[in-house]
Amino acid sequence: MVKRLVLVLGDQLSHALSALRAADKAHDLIVMAEVGDEAGYVPHHPKKIALVFSAMRHFADDLTADGWQVAYTKLDDADASRSIVGELMRRGQEHGTSEVIATRPGEWRLISALDDAPLSVTMLPDDRFVCSLEAFDTWAEGRKELRMEWFYREMRRKTGLMMEGDKPAGGKWNFDHDNRKPASGDLLRAKPLRFAPDAITAEVLDLVESRFGDTFGTLRPFHYAVTRADALRALDHFATHLLAGFGDYQDAMLMQDPFLHHSILSPYLNLGLLGPLEICQRVEAEWQAGRVPINASEGYIRQVIGWREYMRGIYFREGPDYTSRNVLGHDRALPALYWGAPTRMNCLSHAVAQTRDEAYAHHIQRLMVTGNFALLAGIDPHQVHEWYLAVYIDAYEWVEAPNTIGMSQFADGGIVGSKPYVSSGNYIAKMSDYCSDCAYAVKDKTGARACPFNLLYWDFLIRHRDRFARNPRMAQMYRTWDRMDAARRDTVLSEATAFLARLDAGEAV
Repeated sequence: MVKRLVLVLGDQLSHALSALRAADKAHDLIVMAEVGDEAGYVPHHPKKIALVFSAMRHFADDLTADGWQVAYTKLDDADASRSIVGELMRRGQEHGTSEVIATRPGEWRLISALDDAPLSVTMLPDDRFVCSLEAFDTWAEGRKELRMEWFYREMRRKTGLMMEGDKPAGGKWNFDHDNRKPASGDLLRAKPLRFAPDAITAEVLDLVESRFGDTFGTLRPFHYAVTRADALRALDHFATHLLAGFGDYQDAMLMQDPFLHHSILSPYLNLGLLGPLEICQRVEAEWQAGRVPINASEGYIRQVIGWREYMRGIYFREGPDYTSRNVLGHDRALPALYWGAPTRMNCLSHAVAQTRDEAYAHHIQRLMVTGNFALLAGIDPHQVHEWYLAVYIDAYEWVEAPNTIGMSQFADGGIVGSKPYVSSGNYIAKMSDYCSDCAYAVKDKTGARACPFNLLYWDFLIRHRDRFARNPRMAQMYRTWDRMDAARRDTVLSEATAFLARLDAGEAV
């Protein structure tokens, strides 16, 4: 007889999950389900759906082999319901129980659904993170500014990662000033490890192709890891062959090399196949052994125990309305170019095409190309948020929303960032080879071939002058504007207005 149901979600594929630790292998039933509501509440990239479904099926097989009772629902099962709660109710009726153990989901939408379910649901903390939500709130309480850098230092102290007693290794907490080197093409640079689909993944790919074939994104070839064993192989490959150059080139962008020295481990980390500490300890070990420089190991560890943990804390601290924040009042519809419509801007064309083909773009492509353009053009931040959530293979709302609403779009009014992440075309030209093959001229500030980023940068600053002119990190730019010839200022703003009008008209800008 089944005593309780144990819910395991598609991004909770860890044997150390709190719900599994609280369960009784002899009497409880694990419930896992591929459901339409989760696969389709935004138009997820087909590679993302395939990754989650295949990883779920492999994990369910592992649990069964480990002696658990598992009730697994495939998307195309005849009796499948469309929702997680629907599946819990169906399994509860089958087995005569209304008791459910769950690990707290990473999205307010699902938390609310479980809270409202006509079942007795016990939600346990998700302790697969370095910092609990309670510890984050304790850290945040009473602070005027919730800056990631101060939080990150606390996580370094807590974990002992790259610490020498109570001091940071190398005498500094942050080596980011060493991490902004442009890259050049290198045929000898290693590529991320790729994995051939097995029979389970092949079946999933056929299912996804039949059900989500019209969704933005290229499904095949599919080369992501779907098991913990393969995720560990990917970690080892990154640490051995790519980590050494991660620090130097983490902000670089190349047309012919979408991955450079990035690890592509975030999909596995966010699914639960890898844990944050095991990744960071391996990275630290490479530095301790003298195989990678300190800026590479520190920069990578900061992404995992700094940014990732900080973003989760912000998401849950700010509450369910966070994704609707829009302090700048931006309301332009997301342009079709984000879904692959033609654009003359090579950087955007390339970043979107890479996203379509790989379900992946690294953090600078997301922040300073697609995100920067959306912010400068005044696009509705909720639409931008839903796009990022849909198209990236590692995107889950707890981590994606604060990165988009807060860091990328400044829609939260400065909770995440002390200033908006905006730039002219010069930054993209410095960090990439995109501008060399563009219809626009990045050095042109006005005129027919002026880089749109150059025009929109000033347009954004002037639209929001009342908000940002007193920001000490932005005051210099307003002084630069004020020193410009009045006729040039008029030309910049009129050309920006004309560009946005063409964008709104659906022209290929």
